Amino acid sequence: MTLSVVIITYNEEANLPRTLASVAPLVRELGGEIIVVDSHSTDRTRAIAESFGAKVFEEDWKGFAAQKNSALAKASGDYVLSLDADEEVSPELTAEIRGALNQKPQVAYRIRRRNLFMGRWIRRGGFYPDPKLRLFARGSGEFPDRLVHEDFKLRPPYRPSGWELGDLIHHAYPTLKVYLEHMRRYADLGATMISHKPRWWLWLNRWLNPPLTFFYNYVVRLGFLDGREGFLLHRHHARYVGWKYAKALELARKSR
Repeated sequence: MTLSVVIITYNEEANLPRTLASVAPLVRELGGEIIVVDSHSTDRTRAIAESFGAKVFEEDWKGFAAQKNSALAKASGDYVLSLDADEEVSPELTAEIRGALNQKPQVAYRIRRRNLFMGRWIRRGGFYPDPKLRLFARGSGEFPDRLVHEDFKLRPPYRPSGWELGDLIHHAYPTLKVYLEHMRRYADLGATMISHKPRWWLWLNRWLNPPLTFFYNYVVRLGFLDGREGFLLHRHHARYVGWKYAKALELARKSR
């Protein structure tokens, strides 16, 4: 079985070397390829990708789902491993993928993600195992058109199995500043997706959802056991939820 690793990028010179180095053994052993669809980066992203032997395509930004589907369309391997530029394939995951594809593989596999926040592995509060459908047979599905939080979906008659591999290390938010910048951007996109909802529903969620989200993740799901980083993550995640509904209310008012 051959493997295509597909990644979309924009100004990822800080993350991309780690990601590509982590998949290099898989690509070499399985006779695979690396596909990078770049949105006109202004840093060394393209040069770094090419130094690892990747096939690089320059395309205008079309949105997360459309950009990832464009990368999928360029893959030629029997199986596809879809990664974000800030993710790293652990040695354990490398061995599991190699074993799965060298035997009789399933159509698709969920991969557990080890999310890092300010350098700490967040083990609780709903942030682990955080399984994502990332390894799948080429042509078995696509990313549905969503502005944010896009997830791969299998086409009928394919169905997700219970098979899980792991861990994929997600170097998501090295600093609190980076996290807040991401959440503000995601809040804008998320607000656009829900601004058509009834105004009373948006108001209710604007005031009730943030504290309930914090309580559920930090207390019920034991997020407090992740120390200072856990507190900061869940506190500001609740703020993000509030931003999203506040921005949705603003968009709803403007639309009227």
